Amino acid sequence: MRAAFFDLDKTVIAKASIAAFGRPFYRGGLINRRLVARALVSQMIYLHLGASEQKLARVRESMLTLIRGWDQERMRTIVREALEETVEPIIYAEALELIEAHRTAGDRIYLVSASPEEIVQPLADHLGVDGAIATRAVVDAEGRYTGEMDFYAYGPFKAEAIRELAAAEGIDLDASSAYSDSYTDLPMLETVGRPVVVNPDRVLAKVARERGWEVLQFTNPVRLRDRVSAPSLPVTALAGAGLAGAGAGAVLMWRASRRR
Repeated sequence: MRAAFFDLDKTVIAKASIAAFGRPFYRGGLINRRLVARALVSQMIYLHLGASEQKLARVRESMLTLIRGWDQERMRTIVREALEETVEPIIYAEALELIEAHRTAGDRIYLVSASPEEIVQPLADHLGVDGAIATRAVVDAEGRYTGEMDFYAYGPFKAEAIRELAAAEGIDLDASSAYSDSYTDLPMLETVGRPVVVNPDRVLAKVARERGWEVLQFTNPVRLRDRVSAPSLPVTALAGAGLAGAGAGAVLMWRASRRR
């Protein structure tokens, strides 16, 4: 069995998902205007200065204490209610085409993101993919965040989670694909037989050139509900894994801690 693993930010959607939910969290009473502004600044850094993990890490650190005491179910409710207005308009049409191509080919499809599972899983459900790997926070007996990490879906931890999933589901990673924009996802890309870089940052673009990896540029965000049909993908976008001819997770991230 083959699978396709998609990073989320700047690969499936055109913005940083964490920052995208700043306004819904503000309306829901979880954060104030200052933190909404900070989320927007973080998004601008992410989109225009490259995937600067050092800069974004400082924002994540400052948010760690913020989430302590938040109600997890309240968070989930806000995300699901705001999903259509917040995320759906910024989904890349090209990503939808690839997802549909993999689905037609019979591949499993997973979102893999360092964003919180409370954001990533609803989007995975919305897109109708098979599952998601995302960051998980520790929740106390009353369903409130403790401010600690259970699992951080970042860097090598993404790759480890993919290998564990593949072993459990019988997925052939050598025949599978992975898509990402960031050099921090090199471990994930190296886990599969068909790594593809999408809107790559400078470091990942250099690695892709050196290794001869396929490079795609996604530029067309669309509303999923407005999408009636998709144009055909270039053959190169479906090559390598046997797809040619097949048809066709707010102002919230937590710092890395050790895994469960």
